[in-house]
Amino acid sequence: MALFLAAFLGLMVYSTMAGPRYRVEVCMAYEGRTACRTVSAKSEAAAIRAGSDNACADIASGVTDTMRCLAAEPKSVRWLHRP
Repeated sequence: MALFLAAFLGLMVYSTMAGPRYRVEVCMAYEGRTACRTVSAKSEAAAIRAGSDNACADIASGVTDTMRCLAAEPKSVRWLHRP
């Protein structure tokens, strides 16, 4: 049982960490406020989306403001790692 649990945990860690990782810094501007966030993801689109989501969460308040912030183009996108 312990061997099975160790193998299962090892597989989970490997599948989570394996594969190419994209790392990006995304800056968003909304109503005079700017926020930048650095994120990692398994695809370029997912990395940009996660960076935008995190930055907008910091500078927008409420659902409507957050949706408007996310609808805007990022102020800047700086790739830190692209496999």
